[in-house]
Amino acid sequence: MTAPLSIDPGLLRRFEEAGAKIVWREAPRAPTLAQGRRRRIAHLHEEEARVETWGSDRRGGVAVDPGPVGALVLVLECARRGAPTALGASNAGPDPSFPTGRIEARWGSTEVPNDSTPRMGDLVEIARYALA
Repeated sequence: MTAPLSIDPGLLRRFEEAGAKIVWREAPRAPTLAQGRRRRIAHLHEEEARVETWGSDRRGGVAVDPGPVGALVLVLECARRGAPTALGASNAGPDPSFPTGRIEARWGSTEVPNDSTPRMGDLVEIARYALA
């Protein structure tokens, strides 16, 4: 059983409605993409975010570009999978796959970037901007 998230049900419904409008496309293949990982681009309201997923719902992860669409995707994944075991972020620069930085959630592991440690409430607030 997954841990519930503390998101207002009405707001979660709005997030789910916005999530249904995301247009997905495959991201260009990168030589740095590890086996078993999938990278896609989420497009919503003239904004895009890279999204990388790996593993299973119980032992996997999701990394996204920082910003409203990335935060929306991550919040929806957390709503679907349950609260992650770890949530972290990295600054811009070190990862060529995410040149503007990344926010990462993991289930079953605590190894995440630790340049900053956002809270789920922070992601919810950022994701609200994707509702426009």
